[in-house]
Amino acid sequence: MTKLGNRIFILVMALIVISVFIALCYVGLSYYKISIEERFFDPSHNLLKPSGALGHGFGIFGTLFMIIGMLMYMARKRFRSLSRLGNLKYWLEFHIFLCTLGPILILFHTSFKFGGIVAISFWSMVAVFLSGIIGRFIYIQIPRTIEGRELSLNEVRNLKNDIGEILRNSYKLDEESYTTILASITNKSKLYQGNFFARYFRKYIDDVKSIQLVKQVLKKNSFPKSEIKKIIDLVKNDISLNRKIERLVTMQKLFNYWHVAHLPFALVMIIIMVVHVAVTIVFGYKWIF
Repeated sequence: MTKLGNRIFILVMALIVISVFIALCYVGLSYYKISIEERFFDPSHNLLKPSGALGHGFGIFGTLFMIIGMLMYMARKRFRSLSRLGNLKYWLEFHIFLCTLGPILILFHTSFKFGGIVAISFWSMVAVFLSGIIGRFIYIQIPRTIEGRELSLNEVRNLKNDIGEILRNSYKLDEESYTTILASITNKSKLYQGNFFARYFRKYIDDVKSIQLVKQVLKKNSFPKSEIKKIIDLVKNDISLNRKIERLVTMQKLFNYWHVAHLPFALVMIIIMVVHVAVTIVFGYKWIF
């Protein structure tokens, strides 16, 4: 899949999730806003209650989407026979799509009424969903190949260009400008104190200032806009790789800790979900069959 194709793929999935959420709000907002006692007299009650034609369907499809999303991604990660069926990155994106759409449908299946043992499953699902967002953030901080394989520290370092050599051989710069540019993009991560977020914020501000300084130096040397853009892209890429190198080990540790928190909530959610489905079947709650 090309980069443009991947963006379209993500956009389509995002539009589906947003459209479904808006449609469900449009159909049932007036019903969900009234009190539990008054819902029995609402014309939409037989459709939107948890055992209703629509409400029950929301639960069935929401559960299926979540189970398919989890099993599909887990199978792709663990079975080598599936390794040729697309990049892991695309499977993760589809996993996120199904495991976002599923909880939305289940939320409307509950008709915003939580109680009993099912409430534990619901809040576990919320915890899985929120931790999934955090996990996605951590995941994208770790450099990977196009196939989704995690890069080692040495592999990330090998991605860096020797900007000093490129500037020296390809562009005519006076010694002062050359030194200024190299000094501005040097990794100064060891100079930053404080916790991770404070260091990250200060380094981000300094990186923005460095890029502006490089632009000023290049304009001072009367470089054409096309050449300035090429050099700035090299500088931004170098700065980005410096950031990734600095936080690689930290993010790898966080990702391991994240698995410890994410998986138990997912297991609790699935176990109670299975019990809930079994009980509804035993008590004769059927959908449209």
